[in-house]
Amino acid sequence: MSSSYLPATSDSLAQASEAKTPSEAISILYRILENPSSSSEALRIKEQAIFNLCDLLSQENRAEDLKNLLSQLRPFFSLIPKAKTAKIVNKGIVDAMAKIPGTSDLQITFCKEIVQWTHSEKRTFLRQRIESKLAALLMENKEYSEALTLLSGLIKEVRRLDDKLLLLEIDLTESKLHYSLRNLPKAKAALTAARTAANAIYVPPDQQGDIDLQSGILHAEERDYKTAYSYFYEAFEAFNALATNDSKDASSKKDPKAKAKYIAKAIYSLKYMLLCKIMVNQADDVAGIISSRGLNYQGPELDAMKAVADAHSKRSLQLFEIALQNFKAQLDEDPIVHRHLSSLYDTLMEQNLCRLIEPFSRVEIAHIAELIELPADHVEKKLSQMILDKKFAGTLDQGAGCLVIFEDPKQDAIYPASLETVSNMGKVVDSLFVRSTKIMA
Repeated sequence: MSSSYLPATSDSLAQASEAKTPSEAISILYRILENPSSSSEALRIKEQAIFNLCDLLSQENRAEDLKNLLSQLRPFFSLIPKAKTAKIVNKGIVDAMAKIPGTSDLQITFCKEIVQWTHSEKRTFLRQRIESKLAALLMENKEYSEALTLLSGLIKEVRRLDDKLLLLEIDLTESKLHYSLRNLPKAKAALTAARTAANAIYVPPDQQGDIDLQSGILHAEERDYKTAYSYFYEAFEAFNALATNDSKDASSKKDPKAKAKYIAKAIYSLKYMLLCKIMVNQADDVAGIISSRGLNYQGPELDAMKAVADAHSKRSLQLFEIALQNFKAQLDEDPIVHRHLSSLYDTLMEQNLCRLIEPFSRVEIAHIAELIELPADHVEKKLSQMILDKKFAGTLDQGAGCLVIFEDPKQDAIYPASLETVSNMGKVVDSLFVRSTKIMA
């Protein structure tokens, strides 16, 4: 950073934009900020210079410089209104740092420093927004208890102020947090509160997409896959419009990192759409959805769901296992997909075992394991579970290593018929008693 400052004028901004390298442009913008002038025009030019500087530092992945920028700008913040300071810190510096990958720990430290500064400066408006972002960062970092403590105090404060847009953001974060803690009733309650706040204001497309995505996840947890599919579809449409610059509010037109974020969210929405189709036994529709909706999003996420759909269509546990091995990052490490595929795997295994043991009255467990191409101890454990769940009548002879299947006891039709006759006779007697009572009266 040079010691000689530049005049805070439009020509200086133009000089920075025409610089040959980002480093040169950054140097020019720093020199503009060093200008001691505090006229209204100079302050306006400096404000624009700060936003341009934040964009360049973000593109160059200079997170530490962004962090240091806040302390350098504190004298400048004393000259401008608090609302403009909040905009510069929140939408400029913090958002620019968020676009740099692998900086979550630095972002948490930075947000905590800003919160301390806002407390000392009594900047409530800015503090509330930074605390909301801090809670989201803590949740992503799996520091759930600290995030929950922060949100519980913040949400009461914001409700008193009736700031609907911030309340929507906090309620949505709270819903995601409770879902991560497997507290589904509270997750649903927080999402309902977010929807209530959203009904009273204009909601940006990306936030509406986040609401729909969270709604789909919670409906899928309740095994309501058809409703979940419709929410995932709405979320996909919102993120797809933002990613392809079809939306009027598409900030991604100017910001490639924002576009990459929307593309990632669109892929996840589409992935969960395909998951819902598989879970309702409509795996044959997966290829059609990918060809019509997913041409721009081809990659391992969609390939993983295609492999699972193929295994499900063929009722093949072996193909299912291969898909889980080949796409471990996309299936096992995604907690939402993993939870539902575990249930699907169990169902598929039970169907295969029931089909294999149907011709037998007594069969070796090793033979069943060979037919289904799975380890014998795994098969034995599953068979014992199925017997306890009364999926079929039988017992395990562990001494001989055999499964003994009993014939399903046939229910004698005479007993329910007799009960029905006695019930009908009771109704007739009751009717005759009522009539006789009327005649006697």
